[in-house]
Amino acid sequence: MTSTNLPITDISKLIPQKTPFVMVDTLLEFSNEKIVSGFKILDSNLFVKDGVFLESGLIENMAQTVALHTGYDYFLKGEDAPTGYIGSIKKVDVFQLPKLNETITTEAFILHEFMGVTMVEVKAYNASKIEIASAQMKTVIAN
Repeated sequence: MTSTNLPITDISKLIPQKTPFVMVDTLLEFSNEKIVSGFKILDSNLFVKDGVFLESGLIENMAQTVALHTGYDYFLKGEDAPTGYIGSIKKVDVFQLPKLNETITTEAFILHEFMGVTMVEVKAYNASKIEIASAQMKTVIAN
């Protein structure tokens, strides 16, 4: 199932996180196997320090990209986005921290999904399409 009504910039009903803890702002691409999100790093962000977006923000951005995949899938079925959490992080590599006012693009590839547990490979890119971070993580739906 793929949507053609993209990009979506009002993602507030697609993820359970609320301001100020939202680390994705645009749904750029969606399929059963992949999602791409966008996120502009603003000065008001909790994870900005000295003009850079911290590692913890990148990890949360990657996890929320996965949540966006789940939330949009539920939205397409006419259901509310479920609450979930990071079950585990197998490996994280941060190559570069994005700066204030940069827009990052994050891609999550769904490796396995079974009974509310999703295993993903996630990569974040800067505006020049250079990979700045990657991770393997498992997310779990709480409901």
